[in-house]
Amino acid sequence: MNQKPYIVGVAGGSASGKTSFLKVLKKRMPEGSVSIVSQDNYYKPFDTQEKDENGEVNFDLPTAICRESFHRDLQALMAGNTVRVKEYTFNNSAKISGEIELAPAPVIVMEGLFIFHYNEIRSFLDLKVYIDAKEDIKLKRRILRDATERGYAENTVRYQWDQHVVPSYKKFLRPYRDNSDIIITNNVRFDKGLDVLISHLNTKI
Repeated sequence: MNQKPYIVGVAGGSASGKTSFLKVLKKRMPEGSVSIVSQDNYYKPFDTQEKDENGEVNFDLPTAICRESFHRDLQALMAGNTVRVKEYTFNNSAKISGEIELAPAPVIVMEGLFIFHYNEIRSFLDLKVYIDAKEDIKLKRRILRDATERGYAENTVRYQWDQHVVPSYKKFLRPYRDNSDIIITNNVRFDKGLDVLISHLNTKI
């Protein structure tokens, strides 16, 4: 790659719709033009995670992520190298973890809860995109998602939401919202915001 890739950060609260948004974005962009790096695949091993006062693992902390590897892989992609990362399966024993190959591309999207909080990632971002949604909508989505994809009981999801998700959101994510370049509201649909972003990215490839 001769030209420096355009680096986009996409952040938003849990269940704000980041994954769905980016799936559609990648599908609508020219093939090979976008590489998406998800923070979710950089969680540290379960037995090294911090626990709350009740002994429950708290995955909603910046320290839950191996940020050194996350940063290293961004630099590798920027240098034109392909990287491989093991898919994180969120302790779902029924799901077999595979290897994800990330190829360099004109547009690199760094996606996750703490994209803006990690200084070493934020310093590389050419564009900061924030996906926003109402709290009650995000909670409903998370209950459905965690039951379907991760096999979590609703009471477990609500505990994590109240004790981990919301406090972390208020401390490590929400403060960066108003400094974002684009804020996309996703209470029902994100089509218009997506159109704006795609139009912009097509000028960068």
